[in-house]
Amino acid sequence: MDQPMSIVIRDVREHELDTVLALNNNAGSAILPLDSAKLLSFFGTAEYFRVAERDGGIAGFLIGFGSGTAHDSCNFAWFRERYPHFFYIDRIVVASRRRGGGVGRAFYADVQSYAELRYPQLACEVFLDQGADPALLFHGSFGFHEVGQNTMPGVNVRASMLMKEMCSYPWVRETYGDNLPDVPWIGRPRAHKQQTTGT
Repeated sequence: MDQPMSIVIRDVREHELDTVLALNNNAGSAILPLDSAKLLSFFGTAEYFRVAERDGGIAGFLIGFGSGTAHDSCNFAWFRERYPHFFYIDRIVVASRRRGGGVGRAFYADVQSYAELRYPQLACEVFLDQGADPALLFHGSFGFHEVGQNTMPGVNVRASMLMKEMCSYPWVRETYGDNLPDVPWIGRPRAHKQQTTGT
């Protein structure tokens, strides 16, 4: 019996942006469409932009921003008006053929591991008008709870605004402050990687 291939979560590479764009725009009504210019902007500014690789192909992606970022999402702005310091999941997309195979859970484990060392809360939203129960159940199983709702102007989409407390953050902050140990599993913000590698 063949063993299933493992899921590898890693930073996106610029030459993969066309694949990411196609995944985003084929994801259906639960994800707002993007154009290549906007995606390239995300590539330059997102603190977290990672893909899932499985069986040699890209199975999905997740894009996230810290609360200090100049990000123009109205849902991000909704959180920033109410919370001083958080990490925001802007979008997660899993290829349709990979749904139910653990890719989404792998992403959420990875992004939480990243966020809990740097932010007290993890924020995201679920669109409510397109059969949201599976997405709400998925997020609830990870400890998210609704803190409000926002109707997005222009697209007239109602979103459930979800938040999760990062229980490890107070201890990490008290113990290490801004000086996290330099070990590979912690990862670094993408801007830091680009500055240090010259890319």
